[in-house]
Amino acid sequence: MKHVKEKAMKHIFFLTACVSIAAVILICTFLFASGIPAIKEIGVFKFLLGTKWKPANNLYGIFPMIVGSFYVTAGALLVGVPVGILTAVFMACFCPRNIYSPLKAAVNLMAGIPSVVYGFFGLVVLVPFVREVFGGRGMSVLTASVLLGLMILPTIISVSEASIRAVPESYYEGGLALGASHERSVFYIMLPAAKSGIFAGVVLGIGRVVGETMAVMMVAGNQTVIPDSLLSGVRTLTTNIVLEMGYSTDLHREALIGTAVVLFVFILLINLSLSLFKRREE
Repeated sequence: MKHVKEKAMKHIFFLTACVSIAAVILICTFLFASGIPAIKEIGVFKFLLGTKWKPANNLYGIFPMIVGSFYVTAGALLVGVPVGILTAVFMACFCPRNIYSPLKAAVNLMAGIPSVVYGFFGLVVLVPFVREVFGGRGMSVLTASVLLGLMILPTIISVSEASIRAVPESYYEGGLALGASHERSVFYIMLPAAKSGIFAGVVLGIGRVVGETMAVMMVAGNQTVIPDSLLSGVRTLTTNIVLEMGYSTDLHREALIGTAVVLFVFILLINLSLSLFKRREE
């Protein structure tokens, strides 16, 4: 009877794995079957490097959105990665026990907050703050970067803390035995030993930044131009799809699906870089 149950569970696990793979294949098939013909009709270089997005005039250039996505992603990483890693180091190696529980609960709570709530916070708090302190309209690359930097903190903190705690205690004790202080043992021994897991957390954060839509749409300004400063409005690839998919038809709709193809390839390259990094570490 036990053998039968084990065999049944084995088939169930295999079936669920096949469902996951099939879902990915179906998504890829839909995106590429609908998006590639549109990209070919528009022209690969006109589509990827064109600076004008005017569907009414049959101009479908997504280069401003690509640049906007890159700026917002880079800005969010500059804000979120240092804060997230240092917070993880504090929680894993320096945090007093009476503070750890509420701090961990706060991090978990941040992870569960819907993106539209983050967007509302950015619209009500960050946009007026940026407008009054730095000038401009407030809806800008800077505002979106700060907001997304806050949104990726739970992911980076959780993964980085788990990676640091997974480092064998003997590494830390060896550093102390050689005369290193607590801080040096943490930053020069434990942190480098956990760099693979920390990098994985950063990559997961990048994935959330690239795929985030609602919060960015509420604070970025949604202008289809190449931003010339941190205070300029910007439109990302995801917001471009969401804003126009509801009323798009024919080539316009297919161009938006082509935008999704570019976004999918971008995320695929990020995941591939993580796999290559892990393989190199091994």
